[in-house]
Order: sequence, then structure tokens, then C-alpha cells
Amino acid sequence: MLAKRIIPCLDVKDGRTVKGVNFVDLRDAGDPVELGALYAQKGADELTFLDITATVERRKTLSELVKRVSRHINIPFTVGGGICTVDDVRIMLESGADKISINSEAVKTPSVLDEMSLEFGSQCIVCAVDTKFNGEFWEVYVHGGRTPTGLNTFEWVKEVESRGAGEILLTSMDHDGTKNGFAVELTREVSRSISIPVIASGGAGTMGHFVEIFKTGEADAALAASIFHFHEIDIAELKEYIRSHGVIIR
Repeated sequence: MLAKRIIPCLDVKDGRTVKGVNFVDLRDAGDPVELGALYAQKGADELTFLDITATVERRKTLSELVKRVSRHINIPFTVGGGICTVDDVRIMLESGADKISINSEAVKTPSVLDEMSLEFGSQCIVCAVDTKFNGEFWEVYVHGGRTPTGLNTFEWVKEVESRGAGEILLTSMDHDGTKNGFAVELTREVSRSISIPVIASGGAGTMGHFVEIFKTGEADAALAASIFHFHEIDIAELKEYIRSHGVIIR
């Protein structure tokens, strides 16, 4: 079994880290470069930077931020937000990112996943899947959680895998920012339906939630934001706690 990973997520808007609840009501959480460097120092395994308004405002993620981040951290990091083309991926990787995250454009033009994975390798391509239970099924949303697509989440993750994505970043919009725990059953079902790693996102509030998502949810990695940004949980202490519950972690 691969060792589990802890991944702080920095949602970036106008060059600042922000955090909200259920994708809205954003509040400032600090400088993304400073926070990224701090998390790397404290034992985070990877970082994810998401420019949360890039797709909506039809602008590209700022490569300058990526360059600044890469100069200050020594762990892998993923960048997402407004990435649409092979050239966008190239710019991010050349600026210092290790992986890119794509969501809206993948839904709009699924073949772009084939192109990106062929050009750069699956290990660079993370497909973000924002999902919400609509009363009948788990539905995929795009544009920062604003637009329902009609896509069934379980069918979509299988297609994403078949097109060459190397990892899924699975966010339950119902759980996002609530601190009531991850979407355990959803994550387990997704993890069992595909063979690529699944990063669980949305709902972390206690150390126990991480143990639960690794053991019961069968996630390969767990991503969280506000509990780290606002110093509610220390990463080093969290990893020790997870190890004490029999989970192999990096």
C-alpha cells in the first residue's frame, strides 16, 4: 500500500489565499507563498494552489505566482484554475509546478485530457472533480462549483482515468468548509471504481476525520485548507496522530 499524503490547499483569489464555506463567503487567509513555505517546513507532503476565479473570469492562472512559490518550497505542488490547453500546462510546468489540476475545461472538452497526458505524462495531470448530491445522484459541477453539468460523478471519474489523468482531486461541495468530516462513502465508492489515486477534499475538521477518510474512505491523500490556515491543526501533530492509528503516512 502506498503511504498516505497530507496536502494543504491554498485557494487563491487576486493573489491572496482565501477560504469559504460550500464554495462561498470567502475570507482572507494570508499570503500563498508564505503559507506554502510554512507548510513545506511543517511536513506537508504536497501543496495545491487553486486560482478559484480564473475559470469564471476567463483568465489564466498567474505563472508569476507559480515561479514565486517554486523558489520558496521544496515539495511537489499542483496548480489549477483556468488551465485549458497543452500550452497552459507547459507554462505552469516551466514556471515550476510539478502537476496541474484541470476541471471545467476537461468537462467541456474531454479530449484535452488525452492531449495533456500524452504530451506530459499522466503523473502531471490531476483532474479535479467538484461534486454535489442532487437528490438522485452525485453530479459534477464546474466553474468553481457554480454550474451543474448533468454528469454522473462515478461515470465521469472512469472516463477521466481512461483519458490519461493520473489522479483525481475529489471535492464534495456539500462538505466543503463545514469541518464536519469528509464525504467518506462517496470517496470510498470512487476509490473502488478506479485504479488511479484519489485525493479527498472537503470537510476536514478534526484529526479523526483524516484517519476515517484513509481507513474507511480508502483515500490515497487528504486535502484541507482552513484548519491549516487558521492554525487549528498542526501538520506534524496530525501525521503523528494518523500513524498512531495504524495508517502508513509519508
